[in-house]
Amino acid sequence: MSESAYQFPHRRYNPLRRQWVLISPHRTQRPWQGEVNPSSGFSDVHYDPACYLCPGNERAGGHLTPRYESVFIFDNDYAALLPDSPAPQTTGMPALLRAEQERGICRVLCFHPDHSLTVALMDEPDIRRVVDAWVEQYKELAANPTIRHVQIFENRGAMMGASNPHPHCQIWATEHVPDEPAIETESLKAYQAEQGSCLLCDYLRTETNEQTRIVCENDEFLVLVPWWAVWPFETLVLAKKHVGSMAEFSHAQRAALANILKQTTTRYDNLFETSFPYTMGFHQTPCDGVEHPEWHFHAHYYPPLLRSATVRKFMVGFEMLGMPQRDITPESAAERLRAVSEVHFTRK
Repeated sequence: MSESAYQFPHRRYNPLRRQWVLISPHRTQRPWQGEVNPSSGFSDVHYDPACYLCPGNERAGGHLTPRYESVFIFDNDYAALLPDSPAPQTTGMPALLRAEQERGICRVLCFHPDHSLTVALMDEPDIRRVVDAWVEQYKELAANPTIRHVQIFENRGAMMGASNPHPHCQIWATEHVPDEPAIETESLKAYQAEQGSCLLCDYLRTETNEQTRIVCENDEFLVLVPWWAVWPFETLVLAKKHVGSMAEFSHAQRAALANILKQTTTRYDNLFETSFPYTMGFHQTPCDGVEHPEWHFHAHYYPPLLRSATVRKFMVGFEMLGMPQRDITPESAAERLRAVSEVHFTRK
């Protein structure tokens, strides 16, 4: 279907979350007089003595970051979860006031010792080492009997809440499956029961046939702006083969994931010629002791930049009280991301 077919207000269905998204493409013409944030540029500082993630520097509580030369992993000094949290006291509490024990493990994974790098600026062999570390962390934490879900995510940029610009991500392993992957699990299960096939395998075929929302791809992964996208330049990274988690990856899939992450983040930076902020996270099979044939490995990129490197979009108003809403159509966003070079603009 042509782009012009989507130029009037309509809503689209998100089968992963089983919710609707309001699309209002005509609103891209409205003048912007809201908040304008300074662009987040690149750093040329390769080592920052004040950065607690740089090699050789001191972290909280006197912990020392070693002089690492590749990937470095440690338990978060300010962990949101603790492995030995006691169960809350709920005896005598009203039935509506519920609380449960939530034990877990929080880790930080530094991608590289060079403070100035981002995924987009890293070499593929270095990103591959990060992928290998993710795989090993997923396997180790999933084997822990108290853990039912492993969430690997990266917040890039101060406007996305990143407290440190050093290239790194976080890994939160939780006692319960969090709401977002739990909702996706139920949606994937329901679709498989109704259709007898995988929701994301079928969606992958649909998008491959249509071509209008695909951004880039390689032999193992495809990146697209999903039909139901909410964030201005949101993308979905889909494994082309039906695998549930990183633990099932072949060596070729590990290398291909490194390649596709570099392609995606480079296109983001090139779009507005800035160090593009985003939240990225992998969704994969829960480790809750149950078979999950419905699960299909994927990653979500949620970037806030709306029209330039300084204008961002908050989820407010109708979106918080009614339903998600977006102005830029997924087709338009995909076209803009496709049009930019795969070579980082600072390297031309």
